[in-house]
Amino acid sequence: MSKPTLKPTRHGFMPPFILERIAATSSHAQLQGSAQRTLEVDRHFRSQRAPHVASAMALPKGSPQPGQATRYIYSANYQEVLPGTLVREEGQDESGDPAVDEAYRWLEVTYRFFWETLERNSIDDQGMPLLGTVHYGRDYENAFWNGAQMVFGDGDGEFFNRFTAALDVVGHELAHGVIEREAGLIYTYQSGALNESLADVFGSLTKQYHLGQSATEADWLIGAELLMERVQGRALRSMAEPGTAYDDPVLGKDPQPAHMDAFVETEADNGGVHINSGIPNHAFYLAAMALGGYAWESVGLVWYDTLRDSRLMPESDFVTFATLTAENADRRFGSASREATTIREAWQAVGVIA
Repeated sequence: MSKPTLKPTRHGFMPPFILERIAATSSHAQLQGSAQRTLEVDRHFRSQRAPHVASAMALPKGSPQPGQATRYIYSANYQEVLPGTLVREEGQDESGDPAVDEAYRWLEVTYRFFWETLERNSIDDQGMPLLGTVHYGRDYENAFWNGAQMVFGDGDGEFFNRFTAALDVVGHELAHGVIEREAGLIYTYQSGALNESLADVFGSLTKQYHLGQSATEADWLIGAELLMERVQGRALRSMAEPGTAYDDPVLGKDPQPAHMDAFVETEADNGGVHINSGIPNHAFYLAAMALGGYAWESVGLVWYDTLRDSRLMPESDFVTFATLTAENADRRFGSASREATTIREAWQAVGVIA
């Protein structure tokens, strides 16, 4: 059945349904207000198309040397302005501000992951400068990519920590820029869930690469460092066990399915982009675990090949993406290879292909 077309939006890390739960059920007026204000800010950004935002900014120049990141970290000074005041740029010493220095560090780590494992030179593969704004708004409970830069809130300090604290969150948002440049996956329904899943995949791989973890050593959690002690949960998403990341009286229960049998039909959350992404996330996890070793050397390469495949269209669905990963596994490793067989089996295990 065809779906109605929704207007594209900027790519936010925090699922809106969590913020809606906090706004509706928290007994703390300040926390309710923080969630409500974040939702209002996010609704404002949903009215802007990313290319318009990108073209409205004067981007500084990137490094002419492939393999060398160029970072510019700004502070919005707790206002809702972009990019804000430049507070640290490439080569400068630590600022002493944790959010500034975390953004600076994790952008470099993410750049190195893409360069050293995938030979990609920044977001556009041409040395694009990495712009990050921290201290966006007051108690802003999200992070997002807006077509030109990454933006990080400080969280509310009760449910959520500052969003720069998590390497995989920074990697997730940078990856949205890569996805936008390569495939332009429309941020609605299955193509939007693929967009979110790919950002989770590359965010997780960035963390695994940084820590030197094999697939069996990784926790496969997304945003674990965001949750404060009062939250009953481990992270915002689990690639290993979608639907189990949190179960909290205020935040609710993780709604992600791990199989197409539980696919959620909804028009909320841009057609369930943060919900149904659990299915391709789990397929990636199953393939990586079955193959063992470093995931970025096997299934990660196939996912990246597929992201860059000219046959991947902006409106592509799960079946299309799964089929392309199988064909790219054949091309890279051979049709009779363990990698190709394992990737097909992973998609079968989550019910995407027969």
